[in-house]
Amino acid sequence: MPHTPEVRSASFTDLDARTFHDLLRLRIDVFVVEQACPYPELDGRDVEPGTRHLWLAGDGGPLAYLRILADPGGLARIGRVVVAPTARGGGHAGRLMAAALDEVGDRPCVLEAQSHLVAFYARHGFTVIGPEYVEDGIPHTPMRRDALT
Repeated sequence: MPHTPEVRSASFTDLDARTFHDLLRLRIDVFVVEQACPYPELDGRDVEPGTRHLWLAGDGGPLAYLRILADPGGLARIGRVVVAPTARGGGHAGRLMAAALDEVGDRPCVLEAQSHLVAFYARHGFTVIGPEYVEDGIPHTPMRRDALT
């Protein structure tokens, strides 16, 4: 029976160099290389004290990744949601999103969805809050999950 990949969560200061390298490589392999979007992947937010890095640890490295940023006013921002090409279709993004929302707790949360994934995020309680826009040649849609009461 195949093992279920473990969800891991860490602040930047708790990441060892190899793990951070592997997480960045996954992000760059997909967002910069596969999606052909040359943009500044290292934006300085990975190292902020309020940032949480979540990933599914596979035998050969991370299978999926996202980060949770602490925006002003207690707002959580989920971003850099990515699944390794060889791991797609296994439910990893949904599992990781559920873990992220557990960490977010009752705080309001926003994200900038690639527009073809709006229905995926809607299944996790997010609603569209603005018009679609194009960033780096890819249509995006702003979404929000309100604070849970």
